[in-house]
Amino acid sequence: MSGLLTIGELARRTGVSVSAIRFYEARGLLNPIRTSGNQRRFLRSDIRRLSFALIAQKLGLTVREIESELSRLPLGRAPSQSDWQAVSERIRARLDERIALLQRTRERLAGCIGCGCLSLDRCALYNPDDVAGAEGPGPRFLLADREESAPEPSPCN
Repeated sequence: MSGLLTIGELARRTGVSVSAIRFYEARGLLNPIRTSGNQRRFLRSDIRRLSFALIAQKLGLTVREIESELSRLPLGRAPSQSDWQAVSERIRARLDERIALLQRTRERLAGCIGCGCLSLDRCALYNPDDVAGAEGPGPRFLLADREESAPEPSPCN
């Protein structure tokens, strides 16, 4: 068991809390080896699995999405380059959607809030008769689900 990591070592090495490691273990995404004293020991390849979870969280993937991807990786061995390539291909479209949303939001924020008019009677985000309410909850004009549902902000002169 000399090449194995304790849960504390794994937490220090990855920056993932011990409770989060237990969370992933409870969902079957990590499979520690138990010592004769019933202590957890983790493979060094678990560092990669947890590092992926951290990166995926920062990229905006949900816990369910992270669990889905980790469940497809092999337990008991380090994921291969082809394993990681498959993960990359599966999440690429989700990341592209998030990037597009961030870019669209950045452009609209600069066009509206950046003008400084703060005028409800002239601002492109003004919503007479709650027209945006039919499109769904939240700031529909700024964070629209569909590009065509969001009007372009107009100058507030």
